[in-house]
Amino acid sequence: MSESPEVSAQGRGRPRGRPRGRPRASAATDTRSLILRAAGVEFTDKGYEAASLRAIARLAGVDPALVHHYFADKADLFAETIQAPFRPDIVVPRILAGPRDRIGETLARFVLTALSSPAAEAKAVLVLRTAIGHNAASRMLREFLVREVFHRIAAGVDAPDAELRAALAASQVVGTIVARHVLKIEPLASAPIEDVVARIGPVLQWHLVDYMPAAKLGSEGQATPLTAPEAQANNSSHGE
Repeated sequence: MSESPEVSAQGRGRPRGRPRGRPRASAATDTRSLILRAAGVEFTDKGYEAASLRAIARLAGVDPALVHHYFADKADLFAETIQAPFRPDIVVPRILAGPRDRIGETLARFVLTALSSPAAEAKAVLVLRTAIGHNAASRMLREFLVREVFHRIAAGVDAPDAELRAALAASQVVGTIVARHVLKIEPLASAPIEDVVARIGPVLQWHLVDYMPAAKLGSEGQATPLTAPEAQANNSSHGE
């Protein structure tokens, strides 16, 4: 009696089909979609800080290892969940590692260039509008920016008020994005990228690198920068 076509000559009883190992493309897509949907729920309910990859896997009904298979880390999963046009948590450290006297210019140019395509602009606008209009979305975006972006900027800035510098620089970047891409305020909205870089780059440079916190009078009555310990003490006295 001839064997059923569904039975392999090398392994009786094993259905023929796709080799073991790599999942079918449709199954992989479904699994990834399940993880993204679960991540959206988890991030919205708990915020970025409290959300965990293990909880997301449990909500998606998949093994935690699969979350790590499709996404490098929580920041990667979050960026995919909100469809971020670029990964600021990866880009910012690279920019800070470049020439220190051009950090502001480089950061401004990167952000403006990254959002110059209609697709990237649409994603950024959607993220910002969602965050502005919903408390939960605002919280998870804020926590992501604070942990993955602001802290990374601060870590690359050798100053006692690094956290404040990072926040001020971020306020300039976000404000420019809102005015240029969300509200489309003219002539900023249509200004050439290099024109905008030339104007906001020095501002970012000032906040991140060049600003000298407070000042003291020297022996001849001239204002001189505070030393790092003095600046730290000054900030502490003002509750910063």
